[in-house]
Amino acid sequence: MAANILLVEDEPAIQELIAFNLTQAGHHVLRASTAEAALTLVKNALPDLILLDWMLPGASGIDIAKKLRADERTRAIPIIMLTARSDEQDKIVGLESGADDYITKPFSPRELLARIKAVLRRRAPQMTDDAVEVQGLRLDPITHRVTSLGQPIDLGPTEFRLLHFFMTHPERVHSRSQLLDQVWGDHVFVEERTVDVHIRRLRSALEATRHDDLIQTVRGTGYRFSTQQ
Repeated sequence: MAANILLVEDEPAIQELIAFNLTQAGHHVLRASTAEAALTLVKNALPDLILLDWMLPGASGIDIAKKLRADERTRAIPIIMLTARSDEQDKIVGLESGADDYITKPFSPRELLARIKAVLRRRAPQMTDDAVEVQGLRLDPITHRVTSLGQPIDLGPTEFRLLHFFMTHPERVHSRSQLLDQVWGDHVFVEERTVDVHIRRLRSALEATRHDDLIQTVRGTGYRFSTQQ
């Protein structure tokens, strides 16, 4: 599945090469050459993943990673550190700063794409193409189909994204604002009650197969997708 990836790299040739390969793989790429530009882009809209060069003008990638991890709004964004530093101690510093993975230059496009897929699978499974199934309810991101024991379930695009997020994050309670950020995007300004409307639509679509009970209302907090039935 296409991810919105922020590439923070100050070397024009390397930036162009990485962006080209990411685009060829179907991802959407935002580019920044400085820490200031990167933080401005993140402020406007949260990316699904950040490729972050260690050595940048103004502030290092380590500084950016620490700042992102210290902010509740950005602390969950997956980060892969890009660097020419290969010493074990440097890797430890990179990972301790909050990076999810560390890749040493030079690297092949195939290795980078594999690392991106692995990190997204761990940190943002709703961004992968992996099918997910819970109690006979199956969602396939590639074909954009939802079935129950082989029978199709018709969902609108928002309900599909909402169900995908729920199924890849089971047993966790999500507030309405968190669902808006994760499903609609934090740069989209809609009222929190919009979530309730789409939850009702999703439950209605799942009612015939009795999967509507998987989506639980947590009073005073939000919603949870529970597999404990």
